[in-house]
Amino acid sequence: MQSSTAAKLGYEYHYVNGLMLHVGHLGPAGGEIIVFLHGFPEFSLSWMAQAEFFARKGYHVIVPDQRGYNLSKKPVLVKDYGLTYLAGDIAALITSLTSRPVTVTGHDWGGGVAWALAQFHPQLVKNLIVLNMPHLHVMRENLRKNPMQLLRSSYAFFFQLPFIPEEVCSAFNFKSLEMSMVKTARPGIFSRVYLLACKQAWRQPNALTAMINWYRAFFQSPVDHDVDITVPVLLLWGANDIFLSKKMAGQSIKRCPSGQLITIENASHWLHHEEPAAVNQYIFTFLNQEKIKS
Repeated sequence: MQSSTAAKLGYEYHYVNGLMLHVGHLGPAGGEIIVFLHGFPEFSLSWMAQAEFFARKGYHVIVPDQRGYNLSKKPVLVKDYGLTYLAGDIAALITSLTSRPVTVTGHDWGGGVAWALAQFHPQLVKNLIVLNMPHLHVMRENLRKNPMQLLRSSYAFFFQLPFIPEEVCSAFNFKSLEMSMVKTARPGIFSRVYLLACKQAWRQPNALTAMINWYRAFFQSPVDHDVDITVPVLLLWGANDIFLSKKMAGQSIKRCPSGQLITIENASHWLHHEEPAAVNQYIFTFLNQEKIKS
């Protein structure tokens, strides 16, 4: 399904926020816009099951390769990957496409960008949907005070080193990056075709450094995220995530006055790959509830 849907995507380059983003489109041009933001170490094709579903429902689906990934522009400096810039890219993309607020969905670091977008540009976000990424202040606090989360996030501290993480990640045909996905998901979830597509994205010039710079910039950033998120929020959480503690899901939804948390007990960090039908239905139901309220 991933490869057949990918063939249906229409990719365009959008010049936004001072750089070129490689952006996939699917669904009717006049449909309500829903933006999907990928996490590390994936790229736009990670959302294929969701793109196909929502395009069939009449939505215009937007799936960008975010800054530093695949065929999008890769700035050189670490500071260029701070969340203010990353959220600024998506804010500029949205305003280039429509004058109305849109639904924004993000997984992992794409969820981090989605949280930041709702913090810095709430007027652009109609609904916020986040998969297995805590509220950014919750993440920072747990990295400071929660020894178990520090252990789970040890790879992020390793990524602060210069050069060495890139060497390790690229060694043996990206074996460690591949295993970081395959070994933390249900067996057989990631197809050979999809993993080959990921490796092709990782091989793009300067891609690995750009991807890892997201982690470096977050640790170096002084930006304050200690704010409640006022837009309607759906937080979906795979309970078997070995990277991020389920405790942070509950802490995060408390920062959302109009928030709803749904835990998928048999899913991991990669819940949109493992339980695509359930994830799609939860999102679709949430969006229609919000339409009724408005």
